[in-house]
Amino acid sequence: MGHSAAVWDYRAATEITKDWNGIDQIVLRTPRGASARVSLHGAQVTSWRNEQGEELLFTSSKTIFKAPKAIRGGIPVCFPQFGNCGSLELHGFARNRMWTIDDNPPPLPANDSSGKSFIDLLLKSSEEDVKCWPHSFEFRLRVCLSKDGDLALISRVRNINGKPFSFSFAYHTYLLVSDISEIRIEGLETLDYLDYLFQKERFTEQGDAITFESEVVVDRVYLSSPNIIAVLDHERKRTFVIRKEGLPDVAVWNPWEKKSKAMMDFGDEEYKQMLCVDGAVIEKPVSLKPGEEWTGRLQLSVVPSSFCSDRLGLDRSGL
Repeated sequence: MGHSAAVWDYRAATEITKDWNGIDQIVLRTPRGASARVSLHGAQVTSWRNEQGEELLFTSSKTIFKAPKAIRGGIPVCFPQFGNCGSLELHGFARNRMWTIDDNPPPLPANDSSGKSFIDLLLKSSEEDVKCWPHSFEFRLRVCLSKDGDLALISRVRNINGKPFSFSFAYHTYLLVSDISEIRIEGLETLDYLDYLFQKERFTEQGDAITFESEVVVDRVYLSSPNIIAVLDHERKRTFVIRKEGLPDVAVWNPWEKKSKAMMDFGDEEYKQMLCVDGAVIEKPVSLKPGEEWTGRLQLSVVPSSFCSDRLGLDRSGL
């Protein structure tokens, strides 16, 4: 795909507005009315709406919309660290940095742009970053909205350092759901997972699906997961389909009531309307030699729940 095609798509289907902090945000639209918003603060997708204008991502009513504080909701990008598993700030620094629009990125395959509204963003290691994480990198993120309203994120991390480095990563995706007790995740059954409530002890999922009926925090990382996961919302009769590449792990999180009340930027009852299901690389971090590049892709779509698992292809197929 040539640069002229990218410019055409950019002008035809995107606009730049200001967010609550006066920071530029990009709005992607489809002819049928679906939309997505991406803030240059953290390259964070803050909204994803279907053709009926219904919001599909959760954002807390208590979130502190003030940079550099991370936004509680949407899709934060966790890099170069997931959670508090290293020496950096929670979930790394990428979600708290100002990104720039990349007007001339290296090419991606044609199917990653053809017929889609998209924006390319870029984060380079700064002097501040190098002080806490002494590596030089270029992180490119493309956010795409297809004509059918599917949302895709494509991350490319290149090592421009003189020595190897490793990192963990996640698309920390806050899905907006009707009621957590009505939700079912399919595709993670029988997998091993690390339970972060028990010092990352390893367990094996026993249920035929993951449900949320007991009053307990869920904070797990499922390992070696299939490339398609389904999140069924029975009350709304719709299913989020998560397709991924280069992201072997899936983090699942819901804070439930007690932890919700302990978080300043989260409503006491909001745990009922959200669920994080993250495509991630956590157990075995990505290692890059000088000049090497890693790519991780996530695609989110919504289908009626009348689609059964077989039709969704919940085997080991990918994007």
